Amino acid sequence: MTAVLFDFSGTLFRIQSTESWLRAGLHEAGLVLSDPEVAATAGALEAAGALPGGAAPAELPDSLAPLWAVRDESAELHRATYTGLSRRVPLPDPKLHDLLYDRHMLPSAWSPYPDAAEVLRTLRERGIGVGVVSNIGWDLRPVFREHGLDPYVNAYVLSYEHGVQKPDPRLFEAACAALGADPRQVVMVGDSREADGGAAALGCRVHFVDHLPVTRRPDALRPVLELVG
Repeated sequence: MTAVLFDFSGTLFRIQSTESWLRAGLHEAGLVLSDPEVAATAGALEAAGALPGGAAPAELPDSLAPLWAVRDESAELHRATYTGLSRRVPLPDPKLHDLLYDRHMLPSAWSPYPDAAEVLRTLRERGIGVGVVSNIGWDLRPVFREHGLDPYVNAYVLSYEHGVQKPDPRLFEAACAALGADPRQVVMVGDSREADGGAAALGCRVHFVDHLPVTRRPDALRPVLELVG
């Protein structure tokens, strides 16, 4: 294997909890809710699927289904989708919907999995190309820079910058081209069998990890080092 492609959310990084996200937004807006109100509102936002990188909607309204299907193809579609889901939940100030959306893009909202730095660093030391292929509507590069992982990444291929989203093989093809790698000598690592599994259409080997909190997944990325030899 000459290169490894990684998904972002649920693979290398995990978004903060919905309650932490909400509390940070309330603090920024100067708003106060009681603990029971915070818990209830966070639960409603989670059920609505309002936190990008968090849980999918428990029930997707018909009015948002078309947006949801293409949400990662542009920054505008991504924002419209997730603020639309958020607006299904009453918040103490309507401005919170956009404020919360903006907050999820902050590097502080994301935590790398415990073994992410070790695995990425080892791959680079072995001369293996590293790419990040993500269905996303915003620039995640600052997250990697803030957490010290950017030096280990050779290429970022983000859906909103290409107007196409996984599992479309064109996104994986762009990543392989950016790394100068034959897809048949590439491993794609991700948490979604539907989205990340699309790399198999090019001949890539695919390795899946579970989308779990960072405290519950200390070393799921390490087997990748054995796959590349």
